[in-house]
Amino acid sequence: MLTLDRVQVSFGGVTALRNVTLGVGEGETLGLVGPNGAGKTTLFNVISGVVHPVSGSLSFRGKPLLREPEWKRARLGIGRSFQIPRPLHHCTVRENLIVAQRFGAGKVDPRRIDEILDLLKLAHKADRDAVTELALTEHKALEVGKALATDPALLLLDEVLAGLETAGKRAFMQTLGAVRDRFNLAMIVIEHDIPTISTLCPRVAVLNFGELIADGTPEAVFRDAEVIRSYTGEAVA
Repeated sequence: MLTLDRVQVSFGGVTALRNVTLGVGEGETLGLVGPNGAGKTTLFNVISGVVHPVSGSLSFRGKPLLREPEWKRARLGIGRSFQIPRPLHHCTVRENLIVAQRFGAGKVDPRRIDEILDLLKLAHKADRDAVTELALTEHKALEVGKALATDPALLLLDEVLAGLETAGKRAFMQTLGAVRDRFNLAMIVIEHDIPTISTLCPRVAVLNFGELIADGTPEAVFRDAEVIRSYTGEAVA
């Protein structure tokens, strides 16, 4: 579905991604981990079109993406959330989804919006103000909902579980699994919590200083000596 080949990104004299080659298949759930500043969000920005690499290639379902603008990538089926939820002011939860759907998918489908609200447990607050009347977990759910409203085939989730306590993470993780299964989505999930990522994602990729240092099952990846040194900071015996 998604293929990145030797993607490199530089900001001034700093290399944010260095020759990253990575692929995600139809319906696959990939966890993306690494220390702060490892390049995870930069990778999402490359996929969604916010950042343009200095070299390498990127394709989605066989179509080259590097020349495509952000809105076109959304219309092709790439949706994403952002680390910090930013709902539209003076708009209801439903109106936030309508705006996202209008611009991301190019049309409004009330039935899909109702389905998203139900799956994300936001239906009871559909007509509430999205900025002032939602709890943190609900803000996170709305951020996912806006991405889902664009009708993606690939969903990029950037730390949607950050800030939630353990029980909240578990509940939200179950919701994400239900969303994935209902819409038959491929997902890439950025998350720092190792137990969470290991439960949700059958495959994990690790970035460190912009380089891909591991890619495999959670069991194999989190036993990898280089991952232990760079991601957890623990010494290897």
